[in-house]
Amino acid sequence: MHQHRSLTLGAWLSGLMVALLATGPVLAEKPFSADMVQQTSDGRQTVTGRIMVGDGRTRTELSHQGQSVVRIQDEHRGIEWVLFPAQKRYREHRFVTPEGKPRARPTVEDPCAGMPGLVCQKKGEETLAGRPVVVWEIRMEHQGQVFKGTQWIDKERGPTFALRQELSSGQNMVRFPEGQETLADRQTEKWRIETTGPDGQSVTTREWYDPELERTIRQERPDGQVNLLANIRLGEQPDQLFGVPAGYERMTAPQGGSMPPPRP
Repeated sequence: MHQHRSLTLGAWLSGLMVALLATGPVLAEKPFSADMVQQTSDGRQTVTGRIMVGDGRTRTELSHQGQSVVRIQDEHRGIEWVLFPAQKRYREHRFVTPEGKPRARPTVEDPCAGMPGLVCQKKGEETLAGRPVVVWEIRMEHQGQVFKGTQWIDKERGPTFALRQELSSGQNMVRFPEGQETLADRQTEKWRIETTGPDGQSVTTREWYDPELERTIRQERPDGQVNLLANIRLGEQPDQLFGVPAGYERMTAPQGGSMPPPRP
C-alpha cells in the first residue's frame, strides 16, 4: 500500500501500525510453498504469483504491470533483494543496525523493535476473544506533536496478530472470532475484522488464519475481492531459491538519493 507524501505524520503512523500487522513472523513459520490467487467480486480468478517460505527466508514471485518481479527476504542476514528476471538485474536493501547486524524484529515483548522513531509502553495484560493479549501504547513525536495508538497484541502470536487497535487518527479495528473452518484441507480460524474510520463508517473484512503456517490463507475484502493461498505444500524449500542468480547485475541508487525496493 502506497500513501502520498503529503499525508500527515499521524496518517503515516497509522499506516505503519497497520503494517506491523501485515509483517509475517518469518522466523517462526513452517516451510511451505503456495500459489497466490486473487478473485474479483464477479468471481473471476487469477493466479498472481507464488510464495515460498523456509528457514527465516521468503521468496515471492509476482507479475507487476506486465513485468515479472521476484522479492527475496533473508531475516538472518537482514537483507532483501528485488529481482527483475527479464533484465537480469536486481536491487538490494539491507535492514541492519549501524554495527551491521540484522535489525531486530517486533515481538510481543517489544513491538517497536527495529522501528526507529517509535516508542512502546506496556499498559498491561487482558483477555480478548478468549485469548491473552498484551496492551501496548505506541507513540511518536514530531515537531512538537505527539501521535499515538494502542494495540492489544495476541500474547502467543505476537505483533502480527493484534485483536484490537485504536489510532490517534480516529481509525479503530477489532477482531471477532467466528469459529473453526476447514479450508483447502487445512484447519483454520475464521475471523471478522471490523474497521471504523474517523467518520464513524465501518467496513468488514473476513480472514481465515492458519495456526500451523502462522498466517492468513484467505481474505475477503469489503469490495468483494478475495485473496488466498492455493495448492499449499509443506516442506523444505531449495536454498537456491533464496539468493541472486549468477549473471544478474546490481542496480545502484541515483546520485544524491536512495532507491528503495518496489513493493508490488
